[in-house]
This record gives sequence, C-alpha cells and structure tokens, in this order.
Amino acid sequence: MDSGEKKEKEKWGLDLNLSIQEEFSTGLGFQDFLGEEKEAENDHLGHDFGRDSDFRMRERDSVVETDDFTSSKRLRYTIEEKGKAKVDCGGSQVNLDFDLNLDLWGFEKDPVEGKMDTWPFEAGLLSSGPVMHNFFPDSVERNTQVENYDVPRKDIVFEQRKEIALSSVRKRQSRRKEQKLMQREIARNVAPRFAHLGPQEQMKQHKEKKVKLREVDLEMELDLDDSQSPFSLALEAIKMRQTVRKGSLTGFSESLFKWVPAKAKDCDALKRDVPTLLDLSLNALAKNADAIVSLEHVPDKLRHRLSQLVSDCGVVDAHFVELLARGSPTEIRLRNISRLTEEEFSKIFSVCDTKDLTVLQLDLCGRCMPDYILNGTLARSSHRLPSLATISLKGAHRLSDIGLTQLAVSAPALQSINLSQCSLLTSQGISDFVSCFESTLRELYIDDCQNIDATIILPALKKLKCLEVLSVAGIETVCDNFVIGLVKARGINMKELGFANCVQLTDISLRIVGKNCPNLCALDLSYLHNLTDSALKHLANGCQSIRRLKLHRNDFSDEAIAAFLEVSGQSLDALSVNNIHRVAHNTALSIAKCSRNLVSLDLSWCRRLTDEALGMIVDSCLSLKLLKLFGCTQITEAFLNGHSNPMVRIIGCKTGPVLEHLGALEPQENPLRYSPLTSFC
Repeated sequence: MDSGEKKEKEKWGLDLNLSIQEEFSTGLGFQDFLGEEKEAENDHLGHDFGRDSDFRMRERDSVVETDDFTSSKRLRYTIEEKGKAKVDCGGSQVNLDFDLNLDLWGFEKDPVEGKMDTWPFEAGLLSSGPVMHNFFPDSVERNTQVENYDVPRKDIVFEQRKEIALSSVRKRQSRRKEQKLMQREIARNVAPRFAHLGPQEQMKQHKEKKVKLREVDLEMELDLDDSQSPFSLALEAIKMRQTVRKGSLTGFSESLFKWVPAKAKDCDALKRDVPTLLDLSLNALAKNADAIVSLEHVPDKLRHRLSQLVSDCGVVDAHFVELLARGSPTEIRLRNISRLTEEEFSKIFSVCDTKDLTVLQLDLCGRCMPDYILNGTLARSSHRLPSLATISLKGAHRLSDIGLTQLAVSAPALQSINLSQCSLLTSQGISDFVSCFESTLRELYIDDCQNIDATIILPALKKLKCLEVLSVAGIETVCDNFVIGLVKARGINMKELGFANCVQLTDISLRIVGKNCPNLCALDLSYLHNLTDSALKHLANGCQSIRRLKLHRNDFSDEAIAAFLEVSGQSLDALSVNNIHRVAHNTALSIAKCSRNLVSLDLSWCRRLTDEALGMIVDSCLSLKLLKLFGCTQITEAFLNGHSNPMVRIIGCKTGPVLEHLGALEPQENPLRYSPLTSFC
C-alpha cells in the first residue's frame, strides 16, 4: 500500500528496560500517544487486563518504539502484518516472525473458522522480563540482527498466561483490599452521626474520655490515698469475709445464709389481704366517677387519692375535672388529662376561682393546653394565681417559651415546677423563667427537654438561692462541668438530684457531689454506664444521709454495693438496684444487716439472688412494705410462701393486671417535701 493511501499510523511506546513490577504498575509499558479512545472502549475487551493497563487492541498497522537494553539508541519496530514484525536499527531492518499461530495481539486463531480465541494475550508480553527471554534468548546480541527462533507454542502460551493471571489476581486483591479499607474508614467516620450505641458500646466509647478527665482533674490526684476511708475499710472487710467463706469446708452458700422458711399454712394466714372500708369506697367511686355529683367538703387528701384512682382507670373526663375545679379549690391534682379538648379546658378553667389554689397538677395536658389556651385561662392576667406554690405541667408538648413567661407573671409565688417532657422549651426560656424566682424556687424538673442545653442554663441555676431539688434526667448535654459548677455553687442546700440517662457523667461528678452535698437525701443514677465502683465510694464517704437511691442498670460490683450499704445503709428507706447483674449474696447480706429501715426495695432482674437471700432480707427488714422482683425467674414458692413478714407486698413474680401495680411502679412524690410551704403573699 502506498504511503499516501495509508491512514495515519498510531504510535505506541514500548519501554523494554522496565522491570516486571514497573511494567504492571505503569500499564505494561505502553502509552497511547493519540489519546482518542474513550474509557468505555476499554470494557469492550471483556477482560481486566485490558482495563487495568489502559491498552487498546488494534488490528491495523502501528509503529512501536523502544529503548535498547543498554544504550539510548532507539530501536524501531514496524508492524506490517499479524504475527510478523521488523526491527528498524538505524536504517537496517530485522525480521521478527514468530509463527506461533497467533495474531498480532496474542489471540489464538481458530484453525477452522479463522477466528481469534476469546482469551486475550496482551502485547505487554513483549516487554522486558522473564517472559521476554522466551522471545529473545541470551544468545541474541544487542544492537544486532535478531534471529527468528522456533519456540514450542504450548509452553510459551502456558507460561505467559500463568504470569499474567497471577499478576492480575494480585492487582485485583490489592485493589479490593484498598477499597475495603477505604469503605471501612468512611463507615467509621459516618456511623457516629447515625448509629445509636447500646450500653456496652457506649461504655467502650467513653472509656478513654473518662480516663483523660481523671488525669486532667488535679483534685483527684490529691485524694488517691483513701485506704482509711469508711468505704475502703468496709470493702476490705467484705472481700476478706468472702475469701474466708470460699475457703470454708462447709460451702459458701450454706455458711452465708441460715434462713429457714416459715410453715406454709401460717404464712397464708398472715398474708391474707383484707381491704379497708375506705379503700372499697374509693374504688367504687373511681369506677363510677361519671355519677358523682359533687366533691364539696371532701378533704384534699381524699380528693387526691380519688383522683389517682380515676387516672389509673383512664376515665378522667371533663365532668370529673369540673368537679375538682368547682368552687374555690386549694389543690387540683390530675395525672392524666389527655382526653380533654381545648374547648373543655377553656370552659372549666376560665371560670375557676384560683385565688386559693396552691397545688396544680395537670400532667399530659399537651392536647388541651397550647400557649393561647394557657394565656386565655390560667395566665390571662398578672397575679392570676397569687397563692400557687407548685405546678406540674408534665408532658405539655405544646407549651413554648412564650407561655412559660406568661405563667411566671401570673404565679409570682411559685416554689416548685415540673416541666418534664416539654419539648418546645429552650435554654433561653428556662433561663428567663428561673430568673424570675431567684429567691423562691426550690424544685425544678426539666427531664427529657431535649432543646435545653445544660451549659447555657447553668449561670441562671447558680442564682437560685433556695434550690433544693433539680432533675435533669435525659438531657444529653449534662456533663461533669455542669455538675461541678452547679454543686460547688448550690450543693450545700441540695436535697435531691436526678441524673438518670445523663450518659456523659463520670466518677468525677459523684466525687464533687460527695464533697459538696452533705445534706443530700435522694439521688437518681440510673443508666449511667460510665460510673465505676469509685462513684459509690465518694457517695458513701460524703453523703451518709441518703434516704432514696436509684441505681438502675449500672455496672457496679456486688462488693461495692455491699460496702456502700455497710456505711450509709442505715438511713435508706428506698433502694433500687434494678438490672444490676452482679448483685448477689454480699448485697443481700448487707441489706439484711444494715438497711433494716427499708420501706421499698427493687431487686428486679437480679438473678443471682436465691430464695435464702431474699428470705433473709424480708424477714430482717420488718419495715419493708414493697418488694419488686420482676424478671427474677429463679425465685420459687419456698420464698413466696415461706417468709414471715406479713406487711410486705411482693410484685413481679406472678403475672397479673398491670394497672394493679401502677401506683407502686410509678409512685407520685409530693411537692415541697423537704421544706414547709412558705407564703410569699
């Protein structure tokens, strides 16, 4: 073919000086000088070799340039037809005819149909390396004429295919490994924004943070040697006692508990529950609340009990609310008014005489009391509630900062407020509200208000001179710095603290509480997975007047809880170690010996306790009236029918109606229970 008729030749660069590793990492030594093909054409070959090397197969003429092995002089291969080539060495040409029954690009021809085999034999095999010596033996002299060698076809093809396959597999494995590592790193960075970790994962996540906080706190380093503290001495005695009993020949459980069940017939006579006439009357009234005509001249105590029974039955309607609001009431307590509409609420409380009202409880009022209804009824004017000392609006999910500000203007003598689960309230609204009661507010409940930032409201809380009760359960922004700032400013007056589900708290917070809250009476530490046994040590050494303690679902040890009870158990009247799996015989022994004034005890899901341990507790704590044993499937009739305490009420072991135990499961604490009601009129 004439040169004028030939198409423009494509140029391919083949560097024969590259090693095998460099060859495969740089695309088999080829470079496309034209760059006209698209990446999509690469997939047309149907093989990874072509895609990885970015090599384009051609069946037309091309020119390949390469360096000599030792000199910089260029050898020029002119490909004229399939399977043959010539070497142009500065004017002289050398024939390269391998006659391997292959086309130019390494595809085996079909002897029958003349078609290429589907397995690609890449042109990169012509580069330097072990494969290259199959084509250019050692006897070939550089810069001289290359002779034509007849190499066995099967051996060459097998070795060439084997080396290419191994190299491709290594590259694919390396690429997949890199992709997996990259995807795993991306997942680790993104997961914290979407995942909700369980208790064990949260504990591992905050473990390093807890260690750093302890290292930074200089005050912690000053009290490292507390071997003579009451808690440490009690813990040492418990461990020594446990070691001695384990080494005893008589056995650990037998020597630890010596409890003999009472006779079943005597126990049945003692446990016969006969309701009082008052209870029967109140239950009958609660079931027929729609038929009650009037509650005038009924004492507030009986009104409160009747209201609780009606709320438990779920029959609080507009008629019953109107009975409580009629006349000039001093207390209105309703735990559930979710059935009331806006019109019914406005009709009742727009005409209610509230001048003598001191206690107002309207829980679960989100449906009937948005801001505009509150401003048109209870807070429609200044000093509308002049005597109101305590109010509970738990679950008012439509109450915002505007309505809360108007309420502060209407009730200037407020001393206790429950704003739990009011999701629209913000940090600024709480700060503005408490600033109106710096000298009067004693109790503040803002549980589960997720729009509140604890660090923002901290300056306002520090100014509350009479603050005694603070519950911030479920607020994620509560941290050690918040507790340290609050307790150091107002800890001397604190009587009750609620930190349930404040997952950022560590032992540092409990150490500050133990040192600055000597008058603390109630503490809720439920679901705090970062706490260790040191938290109980700080409480036992500093807060020995605690009466109610909740330790739901924590990781305290059996020995640490027992040591705490040995030191501070005498003053306890309510204890909950619900779902603390390590609670066992040491805790039971300390309860029976040191906590005999207990009235309520929750041992639910503590499955290491035996019938003997529970029997000793119930028979020793004669003041015990309520024992919760949900999930304790190991308890048998030997304990249930064998204990000798006629006053205790055991719930959870046997299935029954849930509403029967609703009051015991969620007891309602009276407001202002630590200080008498003060008149500021």
